[in-house]
Amino acid sequence: MSDTFTTHVLNLTTGSRETVTDLTGDCAEFLRQRAGGRDGLLNVFVPHATAGIAVLETGAGSDDDLLATLHTLLPADDRWQHRHGSPGHGRDHVLPALVPPHATLPVVDGRLALGTWQSVCLVDTNKDNPNRQVRLSFLG
Repeated sequence: MSDTFTTHVLNLTTGSRETVTDLTGDCAEFLRQRAGGRDGLLNVFVPHATAGIAVLETGAGSDDDLLATLHTLLPADDRWQHRHGSPGHGRDHVLPALVPPHATLPVVDGRLALGTWQSVCLVDTNKDNPNRQVRLSFLG
């Protein structure tokens, strides 16, 4: 494969609770090793039907606010047609329609070109599956 495209898979354990996991450091390390100071695009993709990728501020409560908002929009109750797993698990399968399973981000001089308070995060509301993969791909 050309040296203008490279990819790496992160294997993560998110545990048995809903989480927003900051991937910004992992993304930066991947680019440090693979981008070679080039401009390009970083694609972050989670190949799961019950997780998403978000760009948001973390550490100041926004990550908890996101989970609270998802509870309001997607209550974990028995309204969902998709009924296997934990009670309300059907909501987890709707999550990627609101928090997409991917983000494509600019890379300048081999570094993520994020805003001051922006972080790249895995959003995982599925308490039944703690093992997640995230594919990082750089095109530059």
